[in-house]
Amino acid sequence: MGFWDNVVIELDYLGMTNKSLAEKCGFDASNIGRGIKLGSAPSVETAVKIAKELNVSVEYLVTGNDPNLKLKHNNNEIQLLHKYSSTLKDLDSLPDQARKPVISLIENLRDEFSQ
Repeated sequence: MGFWDNVVIELDYLGMTNKSLAEKCGFDASNIGRGIKLGSAPSVETAVKIAKELNVSVEYLVTGNDPNLKLKHNNNEIQLLHKYSSTLKDLDSLPDQARKPVISLIENLRDEFSQ
């Protein structure tokens, strides 16, 4: 995971958009989108502004690791979010009548295998 991958995860976690992050940082929203699309490393100043607005360290955005982040998130939850974020988005995009049976199936499997 790179800088922009971690930015996207944090945006999802916080329920923020590229546009809202860009506005808070004083950037044009297209710059955030371009960075995410190209995966290019931002300047140090840009990275610091983004980290400050997301309330994480630059180290976390660059490496995905930050011992201080435990205060904000459970590291296992972050790893799971990284691993399954596209699946969660797919699940969330389903209509209720399709989503409910999938969630029920997951809950039943969890209960069956946790015994």
